[in-house]
Amino acid sequence: MRKILFWILCLPLTFSFIACDDDNDNDTYKEWREENVDYINKEASRLVDGKNYYKRIVPGWNSALYVLIHYFNNTEETAGNLVPLETSTVAVKYKGMLYDGTPFDSSYVNTDSLFITKVTGVISGWQIALQEMHVGDSVDVIIPYQAAYGVSGSGSIPPYSTLKFGIKLVDIPNYETR
Repeated sequence: MRKILFWILCLPLTFSFIACDDDNDNDTYKEWREENVDYINKEASRLVDGKNYYKRIVPGWNSALYVLIHYFNNTEETAGNLVPLETSTVAVKYKGMLYDGTPFDSSYVNTDSLFITKVTGVISGWQIALQEMHVGDSVDVIIPYQAAYGVSGSGSIPPYSTLKFGIKLVDIPNYETR
């Protein structure tokens, strides 16, 4: 009976330590999260020659997510090219960095290879961007943490990280039609 009473009394104490630890985690990344949110908000309102530099893309499948995209090529020249479907496999070249310019990954390290992946095999922000691109498009994409690695982060990417990618859609191998 004493053991049961001991564990009943200890259980609330255990949960209070866990709750405190979560609060400390949020405090640990509070400044980083705020910097990332400020950065994407600033970029969303960035103007060049009186026009928005980035286009905000919200997918039909989740109105709470979005990415900012800027095309470097003339999209009229690629407008007739293939566009990836959700089920497509794509071949891309890319470089990825944190909002502050810190690089974390690039397919340009090995100049002879392309990154080949399923559209559904990447973070939500990439899925949104890729389905807006035509083969041959080169873009900068800014992805808020909610459409990237969220509150957990991944490897060298801290939690709450806004990510910036340079992406070139090179090919859609074995393109399938709807």
